[in-house]
Amino acid sequence: MRRLLIRPGGIGDVITSLPALESLRSGYTEVWVPTALRPLVRFADRVESIADTGLDGFGIPDREPSPGLIERLAGFDSIVSWYGEAREEFRAAVEARGLPFQFFPALPRMDGALHAVDYFLAHARQSGGRIVEPIPRIGCPGGRRDFGVIHPFSGSARKNWPLTRFRELADVLDSRIPVAWCAGPEEALEGAVRFDDLYELACWLASARIYVGNDSGITHLAAAVGTPVVALFGVTNPRVWAPRGPRVRVVAAESMEDIQPNAVLDAINEIQRMPA
Repeated sequence: MRRLLIRPGGIGDVITSLPALESLRSGYTEVWVPTALRPLVRFADRVESIADTGLDGFGIPDREPSPGLIERLAGFDSIVSWYGEAREEFRAAVEARGLPFQFFPALPRMDGALHAVDYFLAHARQSGGRIVEPIPRIGCPGGRRDFGVIHPFSGSARKNWPLTRFRELADVLDSRIPVAWCAGPEEALEGAVRFDDLYELACWLASARIYVGNDSGITHLAAAVGTPVVALFGVTNPRVWAPRGPRVRVVAAESMEDIQPNAVLDAINEIQRMPA
C-alpha cells in the first residue's frame, strides 16, 4: 500500500503526532509537514514540505491546482490528513476528484479528556494503524555531556515563565553544571545557542543532562530525544500538552508568575535522581 500522511502545525503538534504517524506506516509511506519540520520525521520513505507541494492552493475558487498535484495525490491508496478538515472548499475539491482522503481535526480537545498523543493515536486506529508505544521518540546519535539547557520562550508570551525567574534558576544550576541558553532565530536572547536545522537542535538537546523550558515545541523536542525535562505550565493544560516521556516532570500553576524557582529546583532534583 502507498500511503500519504499530511500533518500541518507547529513543532509540538507534529511531535505529539509522531506515534500516530508511525503507527500508519505502510509498504510505502510519504509524509507532508511544514518545511522546518521535515528533518524531524525520520521513519518515512519520503518527507515533503506542504508548502512545496502546492497543497495550500488546492480548492481555492478560480485557481487551478499546482501542476501534477492531482496526479500525485491520486497515486496513493490511502491519504490520512490532519490538514484541511476545517476547509470546506478543500474537502469539496478532494471529494469531486475521488481522492482517497480521510480527514481528522488538527488539534485535540482542550478539556483534558485525552492527551494530544492519545488523541492522534485514536485517529490512527480509525485508519487501521498498528499498536505503538504512545511516546514520541526521535533518535539521535551520541551520548550525554555535562551541561544543562534552558529555553525560556514559547509560542505565546502568556506561556512564558518570567525571564528573571529563569535567571535565578540558572544562577543556582550553574553552581552544579554549566548552563546553556537556547533560543530560536527570532527570539532575542544574547549569547543563546541557535540552530537553523531542527534535527541538529534535537541532537544537541539529546546530549544535555537536563532541560528546563515552558510549554513549547522545543520542550516537546527535548523530551522526544530522551533528555530529562522539566516543563513549566500555566495557562495551557498539561493533561493535554505535557511532553511525554519516562524522565519528564511538569511544574504547573494557575499562572506562570505563581511558579517558584524552588519548585522547579525540586523537580530537577527529583528527575536527576531517577535511573537513566
